[in-house]
Amino acid sequence: MTETLIIPARRGKAAMAKQGQSIRVINTHGNQVVDTWAFNLEDLNEFQSNEHTRPTLMKMTFKPGDSLYTNKRRAILDVEEDTSGGIHDLLMAACDDHRYKLLGCTEYHDNCSDNMINAMKEIGYDAPEVPSPMNLFMNIPWTPAGNLSWVAPISKPGDYIQFRATMDCIMVFSACPQDILPVNGVDRKPTEAHFSIF
Repeated sequence: MTETLIIPARRGKAAMAKQGQSIRVINTHGNQVVDTWAFNLEDLNEFQSNEHTRPTLMKMTFKPGDSLYTNKRRAILDVEEDTSGGIHDLLMAACDDHRYKLLGCTEYHDNCSDNMINAMKEIGYDAPEVPSPMNLFMNIPWTPAGNLSWVAPISKPGDYIQFRATMDCIMVFSACPQDILPVNGVDRKPTEAHFSIF
């Protein structure tokens, strides 16, 4: 029986995935963005890289049947299934405290960069850096003129995306704490999400 684990609202969670295992990320309430990272377990300096995935796929996002590539241009995850409508972002950096200061926060704000670092520490690893994440379920449409916008996710409660690990890796997830922009829905209320590895 596959165990479903929680990614607490506004927090992060990390877990190991062996080569050949599937990783399912569930948008439990339908509007929650999940920043996601994959690090090569044998060398944390190798990780899933959007900058290397986009030119390999020659497109802005991915769909089932695609692979996601590392900064050493090796496949680390295969996209197996996606029930969410296929809207994910490979452009935006993980939020951090500096980002929230630009948005007007005068005190510390929970953020995905710190969530990633803390989640890895919880399982005994130090992240060498905070790579640009796969922003699962995040809706950042672009225009032919190159303009971007922040739009609520289209995913529904229970929608999921599923990957298969092509190498032993550490998966890291952050239930994005963004509550200023409509990234996590028009009500701007971050919630928990879930994942399973099997």
